[in-house]
Amino acid sequence: MMQPVLYLIACAAGPAQHLDDGVRAAQAAGWDTCLILSPTAATWWEPREADLEALTGHPVRHRYTLPGESGGLPKADAMLVAPLTTTSACKWAAGITDTAALGIPAEAVHLGVPVVAAPFWSTALGAQPAVGRAVVTLREQAVRVVFAPGEPHRPKQGDAAAFPWERLLGAIRL
Repeated sequence: MMQPVLYLIACAAGPAQHLDDGVRAAQAAGWDTCLILSPTAATWWEPREADLEALTGHPVRHRYTLPGESGGLPKADAMLVAPLTTTSACKWAAGITDTAALGIPAEAVHLGVPVVAAPFWSTALGAQPAVGRAVVTLREQAVRVVFAPGEPHRPKQGDAAAFPWERLLGAIRL
């Protein structure tokens, strides 16, 4: 039997610096893991993108494909958008899918693919009223928004290295 395929989609928040830990956690949980990065997260990993590709065995996606171009990834059985930033949450909830990291899960949830989103943001950013409305809107669309313990965190107090990848993977329901 083939392993189920997980798209791990990372936005540019602290835990994205530890994305390789997330991949290893997903692989240990039995997932064939593919990575899709927001444009900014992709710049963080650009010098080591080949390391991520070697770790996953798949190309790392960070842009939409061109017409007729293959994305090179197998079909996803589930998606984990982690970390999710306030900017990405608000854009996604508003239907602004200008990046592959937003467009792929935005479409997938309406095709019946389980999508979990794990925010990582400060209480100051989360206090913006649009952020709370975005979380409600995403949940209304069947996105399972899961706040890790301690999230949102106090400004400048987020512990990116301790992001609970295993716990968040456990929130996925196939």
